[in-house]
Amino acid sequence: MKKLAIPLALSLMLSAGQVWAHADHLKPQFGGITADADVFQVELVTKGTQIILYLSEHGAPVESAGASGKLILLTGKNKEEAALTPSGFQTLSAKLKAKPARGSKAVASINVPGREAGTVRFTLK
Repeated sequence: MKKLAIPLALSLMLSAGQVWAHADHLKPQFGGITADADVFQVELVTKGTQIILYLSEHGAPVESAGASGKLILLTGKNKEEAALTPSGFQTLSAKLKAKPARGSKAVASINVPGREAGTVRFTLK
């Protein structure tokens, strides 16, 4: 029985650390809204007609150099597409024709070098 107790205790301690590591998972860091793309997490921030996406993986920044993507914004029956381009160490951005309305839906397809592509969906607040 003692042989089983040590591995069991060690396993419980390690799994508790994993739960703690995910405590800030999808917690906004830049005042936006967050979504999970499975391979990384994304926070969407709007600044007028600009959409900024902050990329991270379990709280650590994901470098956006060489990354690309496409943003689709759906507002009622209107659809706007914009290219996502690197705009900082961990950011991609897109310029829209007009400030997005509350309740608009945004879908971003993101390609980061060395990672699987990810897709995220947001409802703007």
